[in-house]
This record gives sequence, structure tokens and C-alpha cells, in this order.
Amino acid sequence: MHSVLIEPTDYQTCRAAVEKAFLLFKPDVRGKKVLVKPNVLRAARPEEAVTTHPAVLRAVVECLADLGAARITVGDNPGVMGYGANEASFERAGLIEASLGHYENIGLDAEEVPFSVLGDTSVIATVSVSRAVLEADCFISLPKFKTHGLTVITGAIKNSYGILPGAQKARLHKLSGSPRRFQEVVVDVFRLRPPDFILVDAVLGMQGNGPAGVDLRWVGRVIAGDNAVAIDGVICRMMGLDPARLRMLAKARELGLGDYADSARALIGKLTPLEGFRTPALDGLHHQQATRGFIESRVAMRPKADPARCTACGTCVAQCPAQALSIADGVAVVDKDKCIGCFCCQEMCPEKAISLSAA
Repeated sequence: MHSVLIEPTDYQTCRAAVEKAFLLFKPDVRGKKVLVKPNVLRAARPEEAVTTHPAVLRAVVECLADLGAARITVGDNPGVMGYGANEASFERAGLIEASLGHYENIGLDAEEVPFSVLGDTSVIATVSVSRAVLEADCFISLPKFKTHGLTVITGAIKNSYGILPGAQKARLHKLSGSPRRFQEVVVDVFRLRPPDFILVDAVLGMQGNGPAGVDLRWVGRVIAGDNAVAIDGVICRMMGLDPARLRMLAKARELGLGDYADSARALIGKLTPLEGFRTPALDGLHHQQATRGFIESRVAMRPKADPARCTACGTCVAQCPAQALSIADGVAVVDKDKCIGCFCCQEMCPEKAISLSAA
């Protein structure tokens, strides 16, 4: 049985909460190579709650130094692509300074590994994984407490999608073909190298149409443990969701990667559902086989740009794996026939101009 810590805190005092998590779970870091992977979706200021907060990262790095880690590497592969995008994303989020000299662009050195989705290589037979992830003695994941239009939650399992550098993430979005299939792809990426220790920044979270929206929610917690499935089960419960409805968690459980059931974990701290927490559209119903076809035949969620926010910067056009976006009359527009519903445009939009609506 895995334990999950839920510890009240804020960004001013989170060092004590982080120390408590290290003391309880005792990740093996002394004399080891440690990779710390925050959630760095794109270049966003800390107060936007799109990325792991620098106060949490700094506390983790300081604890690792105190515990005698031989080498600390802080890195991630943001969703936005292009020359200098990795460093720019970390800089904007305040995470280079918080890395205390340990930041590295881990996307520059990758190793190709065999890959399949539930044993099926028809989607893609290999992927490249950042070598820093594969060679780390201890892999520490720092997810953000957020919702997600495709996977419903952005938690411990989904944070591992960032071990893939470059355009692979967008390509897998396209090749997956459906939200259900994409959730299975995320699980198979996760199990290439599951993290040894997870600490979720659940101080200032995001509700509604995450993972890069404007609807923020104060949670005032860090959540920690050594099993991603158990942690994501707790996140679901706090958001008012049934974890069994999420294909991502159901598949992880089927594969023996952990258990989200309340009876299968021990809580350290109090799990209190967040009253009135707003979940994404369809919040998981379309991931269940029995209802998916019915729903998708009647409701399709598509991105739509707000002309008042859109600056026609072209970020969404450049990042769209299906080439379904263009700029017309100074506003991003979507070709609904080409759109595959991956919502990469919403995630990457620096102006938060893109929301999801029924097509």
C-alpha cells in the first residue's frame, strides 16, 4: 500500500512542507544523480499557475543539496518548440533562478527507445527520451495541480509526457486519433521511466479549461508520494472526480503501475474535496468506451480564439500538429475538418486567447 501526503502550505513557507515530504518518503539521493522535472508547459509567469512555482522547485533543490545528492539536474521539455524555447520557458517561469545553477536543456541529448501502445507498434515504434531521464539514479517529478482538456487532470502521470523532447509530443497527439487513445499513449510514455518521488505543486492550481487557462483556484497544499497513480487518485478526489472514469488512470491500474482506489492507499493529512471545483468539459465521460461514441457523434469540442485577446502572434499555427489553424483578419481561426481535438493550441497560446467550445 502506498502513502500520499497532503500538506497545507503556501509559497512563502513551502520549504517546511517539502522537507516533511522528503523525511517521510526518503528518496534515495545521497551520492546519486538526480533529475528534477518540473511542469514547464510553456513560457508563463509564476502567478499564471501554468508551471510549477519557483518557490517549490527551489525548496526541492535545496533539500537535495542538503541530503548529499552528487549531481542535480533540473530540466523539462516544454510543449512549445523552436530555437531557445526551452531556456526561454524556464526563464519566464522564474525556474532558472530557482534551479540554483542546476538547470539544463535536457532536450538537446536524447536516446531512442522502443515504444508501443499496449503492445501495438502501429502508432509509433520508437520514441526519443531525454538521456538525463534515462540515466538518472533518482527521478523526481514536480507536477502542477491543474485540469486538462484531454486527460481531465494534469498530475503525476501526465507530467511524464515531458520526458519526450522536440516535436514528438505533438506528433503523438496526432497519431493517437482519439482522446481515449491519447490517454493510453500518455500512460505508455509514463512507464518508460516512472518517477521515484513525486511532489505536486497544489498551492495555486487551475480549474476549468486547463492546462493553460485563466480560471485559477487556491488550494494551499503540496501533495507528495512515491506512486503516481495513487497521487493522481487523490488529485481526482480533491477535484470532485471519480478516478475510475479517467481512462489514463484505469489503464495505469490495469498495467500494475499503481492503484487509485481509496482502500489501496494510506493518507497522511486530510483529503478535502474542493467545493464547486470546475472540471473540463465532459470531465472524463468521453473516455469511457460505452459512452464515447454517443457523445462524440453529437458533441465535438473545438478551439476558438477570443478576438479581444488574440494578437495574431502565430504560436498556435506553428504548434498545431494537424495544420488546422491559420490567421485571418488578425485572429486565429480553426479548420474544423482538419482539427483533431488535441488542444495543443490552447496549451501553447501565450495570451490565453483560446478556449474550447462545442462545434
